[in-house]
Amino acid sequence: MGNTDSFDPFRTTLPELIHWSTTTWGDRPAIRDGDTTLSYTELGEQVDRAARALIASGVEPDDAVAVWAPNCWQWVVAGLAASRAGARLVPVNTRFKGNEAAYVLDKAGVVVLFVIDGFLDTDYSGSLADQDVPSLREVIDLRTDAFDNFMARGNDLGLQAQVNERSAAVGHDDVSVVMFTSGTTGHPKGVMVRGSAIIRAFRSYGEVLDVQPGDPYLLVNPYFHAFGYNSGIVVCLLFGALNLPVAIYDPVTVLETIQRERVAVFPGPPALFQGLLNHASLNDYDISSLRSCVTGAASIPVEMIIDMRDRLGFENIVTAYGMTETSGIAAYTRQGDPPELIAATSGCAIPDAELRIVDEAGNDVETGAEGELLVRGFQVTPGYLDAPEQTAEAIDADGWLHTGDIAVMNELGYIDITDRKKDMFIMGGFNAYPAEIERMLMEHPLVGIAAVIGVPDDRMGEVGAAFIVPSPAGAPDPGELLGWCREHMANYKVPRHVWIVDELPLTASNKVRKPDLRAHAATLL
Repeated sequence: MGNTDSFDPFRTTLPELIHWSTTTWGDRPAIRDGDTTLSYTELGEQVDRAARALIASGVEPDDAVAVWAPNCWQWVVAGLAASRAGARLVPVNTRFKGNEAAYVLDKAGVVVLFVIDGFLDTDYSGSLADQDVPSLREVIDLRTDAFDNFMARGNDLGLQAQVNERSAAVGHDDVSVVMFTSGTTGHPKGVMVRGSAIIRAFRSYGEVLDVQPGDPYLLVNPYFHAFGYNSGIVVCLLFGALNLPVAIYDPVTVLETIQRERVAVFPGPPALFQGLLNHASLNDYDISSLRSCVTGAASIPVEMIIDMRDRLGFENIVTAYGMTETSGIAAYTRQGDPPELIAATSGCAIPDAELRIVDEAGNDVETGAEGELLVRGFQVTPGYLDAPEQTAEAIDADGWLHTGDIAVMNELGYIDITDRKKDMFIMGGFNAYPAEIERMLMEHPLVGIAAVIGVPDDRMGEVGAAFIVPSPAGAPDPGELLGWCREHMANYKVPRHVWIVDELPLTASNKVRKPDLRAHAATLL
């Protein structure tokens, strides 16, 4: 892995990794985005220039800097520059509406925000115009003169000493990234992530994937997500791979990129690979360069794993399990595992981490029995931002993270996620949380009570379905309600089905019986 004399994955921080990577891999191409290609040396120069610009802009150590933009080379520069300037990076979901983003920006105390206006026909900066984010001092569009003017502030090489000092001051246990994950409470929670934990966890992940220096590494997974930042940007830095960002998933664009760039490594959710396998033009492209992939976060038929090997050509297929609260990874399968094990499980614990399956009383269950999955290890979050009560609910006194996922562990220690205790569903690779969607639905004047579940979908894996009890003012028109949702919610949160009902099934404690709704939904689809 290059010159590792000064590299210790067990003790390295993100600022140290950025410096080590951009000097070690030198002239190797680091990122190619359209007509722009940056070598690792050039990436390091751009990152430090942007870090100097952040300091010149008044950003202090531990300030929060956010990026609300699609995958692109400028995202990488801005995001890594935040770390080199000693700030905390806050990635923001590109599907968020202005009110959703404002909550995140305000909660994290973001002082500088990078955007790309016009992506998905969205005016990101304009959507914040009527939002209250007192901490936010500057919004910079990465694809306009505003970014060039910002970068010009970093031309003062006298500020480089401060960049180096701030990078050196970042401690091994310091929080470097705050990733917001939608929660069961109805508002996103800021998960504090240690940069050193990302590096340590994903060094072994990259080894399992057999990532090699110079490997073209296709990144459809959004950078704002742990699947894109931790297992994408950081892994490329660790192994000297070529980061190939894709802003919007499109099968033809992906196939063309694989053929043109000779892509070797390609992570993604199952729906993405199923889309390629089902595409009529698949055989028109040379995808023989594909070697390694990682997938997960949804059930996978054994036949799909076999097709990924035989038709897409992957020699190394890994399934994995992780949460933002576990720095994005907790378990993965190993090289050489049979297709049946890869399809039926999410692997076993990563090195130096532990997994348990417990019953409602917190006792370990027998092998093969269902229970809640608990995770403990170096990669578990130190907690939620400014939310000690939520942190205490999630992480017990012995350091075990209660994931809320129901799982079964086999005799090999491999886990199979069988249900989600917290009702989360995964729509096209995006985690969607019913409580948050329900809270937003009830802001509509004609929605009295809302209950949301995930239902199967051939293309997206799962989509939302909403049962609506009308308000006293009358019942909403399902089509009009969906239109309202599209205006107020990120696309992946918008229910695809709306059913108006007189009442919802309730438990004795007056909680909605979601299993009954799932059974009823099956008769309606």
